[in-house]
Amino acid sequence: MASVVLAACGSLATGSSPRLGAPPPFSAKSRSCLHFSGPNHGKDFTFAGASSPKPFLSRARIGFASRIERRFPAFAPRNGGGGNSETSRVDEVDEMRGQSTMPERFRHLTKEAPDRPVRWPWVVALIFLVYAWRTVLWELTNWKRTMLAVVRFLGYLGKMILAVVFHHVGDLVTKLIRCIEFCLYSVRYAYASVVAFAPVPELMRVILFATAVLAIAEATVPDSVNSQSHLLTLAGFFGFGVVKDFVPVLLFWLFLFGLSCYSRFIKKKDYISVLLPSAAVLAAVGEPWVRGLVMGSYMAVAIFQHSKTSEELQGRKLPATGRRLPVPLLLAALAIGVHLAAKWIRYRHLTWMIA
Repeated sequence: MASVVLAACGSLATGSSPRLGAPPPFSAKSRSCLHFSGPNHGKDFTFAGASSPKPFLSRARIGFASRIERRFPAFAPRNGGGGNSETSRVDEVDEMRGQSTMPERFRHLTKEAPDRPVRWPWVVALIFLVYAWRTVLWELTNWKRTMLAVVRFLGYLGKMILAVVFHHVGDLVTKLIRCIEFCLYSVRYAYASVVAFAPVPELMRVILFATAVLAIAEATVPDSVNSQSHLLTLAGFFGFGVVKDFVPVLLFWLFLFGLSCYSRFIKKKDYISVLLPSAAVLAAVGEPWVRGLVMGSYMAVAIFQHSKTSEELQGRKLPATGRRLPVPLLLAALAIGVHLAAKWIRYRHLTWMIA
């Protein structure tokens, strides 16, 4: 028995086996290792984890064969078709991955993740197309010169058409543009002069002095205001033009002189009615000393004419008609009202916003 065991040991030591045709390779990492069994078994020794030599030899053969096929696929023979399909698939995966030292239970974690899809594929394609056609688009000098010539010709043609159009309707278009510009600036000026920055104290003085002159004329000569309301309106607009420097001062004085001559020699009116438009305008827009002088002089003329009037004319009753104020006074009063209303609205809006 001892000789058989020693023969088996010698065969293992020399790499030969009575049952294996070729000597199996011995790896230091193998789970099987040689050790003596103990004193009770005499000189017998066997592999750890094996109960008898026969199972040990079959298990060693299977273990070495599987390890040879798994670790060294180049030297391991393949079965012609009688093997398991799952084992062949695992072997193919191992061959694709190469010799890896990662344990089997962690190899499913090393699968490659799929790439993220391209978000804007058409942009990438467009970039490559532009890059591929860069020579055709930018570097062909003949094509570039041809296109530039075509574009230059279209520009000249458009200029010619525009010149023809402006030759026929250019003046009309220019006048229309100027009219629109004048309207826009007028609206802006009216808003700034009336709504935002209306001179309320000055307008109040204008209304007060002009109304005083009208009252003197109406007390002296009844119906003197209603009979020449258009002259008063024209004089009022001229006075506004002088204040805003739209009308020269010399032209303003010539206008007042011509208005007085028209009323005296053409309309055959009395001195109070003749001087009423000029006195009202000068009292409204003149300097303080001009206002005082004009109102005093007009008062003297009214007293003188009232004293010359006979008692029959003073006692004559005129038919009752509605009194019509001149348009400039109405516009001044409207400007004051609009400004105060806008100021009140702004105040209420601010208090509502604060509240």
